[in-house]
Amino acid sequence: MLVSAAEMLKKAKAGHYAVGQFNINNLEWTKSVLLTAQELNSPVILGVSEGAGKYMTGFKTVATMVKAMDEELGITVPVALHLDHGTYEGCYKCIKAGFTSIMFDGSHYPIEENVAKTKELVAVSHNLGLSIEAEVGSIGGEEDGVVGAGECADPQECKAIADLGVDMLAAGIGNIHGKYPENWAGLSFETLDAVQKETGDMPLVLHGGTGIPEDMIKKAISLGVAKINVNTECQLSFQEATRKYIEAGKDQEGKGFDPRKLLAPGAEAIKATVKEKMELFGSVGKA
Repeated sequence: MLVSAAEMLKKAKAGHYAVGQFNINNLEWTKSVLLTAQELNSPVILGVSEGAGKYMTGFKTVATMVKAMDEELGITVPVALHLDHGTYEGCYKCIKAGFTSIMFDGSHYPIEENVAKTKELVAVSHNLGLSIEAEVGSIGGEEDGVVGAGECADPQECKAIADLGVDMLAAGIGNIHGKYPENWAGLSFETLDAVQKETGDMPLVLHGGTGIPEDMIKKAISLGVAKINVNTECQLSFQEATRKYIEAGKDQEGKGFDPRKLLAPGAEAIKATVKEKMELFGSVGKA
């Protein structure tokens, strides 16, 4: 059931759990995430970066595929189709394509410009019944060519963006995209606590969910994080399972080279990863 992410995140914030956003890259990714959410009776957010959208030939293709798959699989749990780290132009493309949620990443703009553009997109999104995520500070690492140093967000700037009526807010607290380095300092819970105090009931978003220790995840949820993004971990699970299948020579047995067989171990590995994360986030049975 495709919906805005607003209601599921309000429930998550009030219930002290988090909804997972799992980025999708193709049919197998989408199918694995949807089936796992249905099996666990968990709300879920399908994230689509602009790079992944381009890879899948465009946002319209993505939206059409997700809507059709949602119907064909008989999915009854709440599912939001969400643009991840969207540009100003990308947000409008996804609105037009039929997404149910968008993220405008204006973190690289001066705060005044971030506020102005976010305010405009909030009005457009809410008029159409879409949810919208904004960002303050930066998420470290690189995703689709966007590089961040991982600066912690200014709580007052977070308040300025939250006051615009966004449905969720990504605030940099030392988190990064991709694998975390051995010398990573960890999440800044001091910053997170200060941001929550300034933004009240606003559901907060933790990007870079891959590799953060479980105790930090649970503490972040206790401090107002209601949405956690996972991408790299699913990619790693997929490649490891696929590598084992090929190295074991199973692609040479019978019709093991058939894409439906070749990609099956990776798809099952994604399901296992999504299940593990949903259990950690506490969203199981919350649809």
